[in-house]
Amino acid sequence: MKFLGKLSDFISKYMAAFVIIVAVIALFQPWTFKWAAPNIAMLLGIVMFGMGTTLRLRDFRLVFQRPRDVFVGALAQFTIMPGLAWLLAKGFNLPPELAAGVILVGTCPGGTSSNVMTYLARGDVALSVSMTMTTTILAPVVTPLLTWWLAGAWVEISLSAMMMSIVKVVIVPIVGGIIVNSLFGNFIQKYVKLLPLISVVAIVLIVGGVVAVSSQRIMETGALIMLVVMLHNLLGYALGFGIAKALHMNMAKAKAISIEVGMQNSGLATSLAMMHFGAAAAIPGAIFSVWHNISGSLAANYLASRMTKEQEKEPATQE
Repeated sequence: MKFLGKLSDFISKYMAAFVIIVAVIALFQPWTFKWAAPNIAMLLGIVMFGMGTTLRLRDFRLVFQRPRDVFVGALAQFTIMPGLAWLLAKGFNLPPELAAGVILVGTCPGGTSSNVMTYLARGDVALSVSMTMTTTILAPVVTPLLTWWLAGAWVEISLSAMMMSIVKVVIVPIVGGIIVNSLFGNFIQKYVKLLPLISVVAIVLIVGGVVAVSSQRIMETGALIMLVVMLHNLLGYALGFGIAKALHMNMAKAKAISIEVGMQNSGLATSLAMMHFGAAAAIPGAIFSVWHNISGSLAANYLASRMTKEQEKEPATQE
């Protein structure tokens, strides 16, 4: 068990590297991960179930204890990223399926990786977790509506089908995880260190599957989509941070909102794209999965060092 715990910590720490390695292998040797593509919804369900097992009903109290912070964060999440996605898709004149994929990334809720990055950045982890929970719960309604509104000009969208897909691959597994944690909490706690290992493996396989079935299209449009994904993510960080500071939130809250807004549940975007729009639409989500783990780590390190510098300045100012 100790070995598995250490292995889980190691893989979680270097998740971005593993995602990149698998993506490169899948790109040049697609047969290695093509088998994962039909199982993407199941793999995402495993990730969401793992997230659920780390939650208890009392964890939802903060949403009601700090409604303003959570509301601002959730509103920023569902306005900044969808708006940026639409502007980028229009500005770069993306083909229909790729435009739909970029918008789908933007309309998805925050991902669990943001909670880890917020912790590393010395941000408000409780706020980050509350934002992730809130936007995830709202996703079955908000994500399809925003996608239909913003991407409807490019592709045909079935609101009811997308809503049911999100309920099946996100809400049901999370609720199942919460129930299991409530009933068998002591048992779950013994194996909680293994959950990141399972989640990372599932996410890596999702990326590998999408890249494998879309390798030819990625070769053709990879540079353009990479640029769009990077701009989407980095502008999300910047605008999230800017709005938090404009509302006079402290640094810890601003970090949480910045990272939560910029880092999306790209696994959900990838899964929905594969189910409703085709493999090409899943490319932005797959690339986002690779990129936001790299940028999130860099952003967390930068923000953590920034707080350290500010704390070092405080005694000198007081003197």
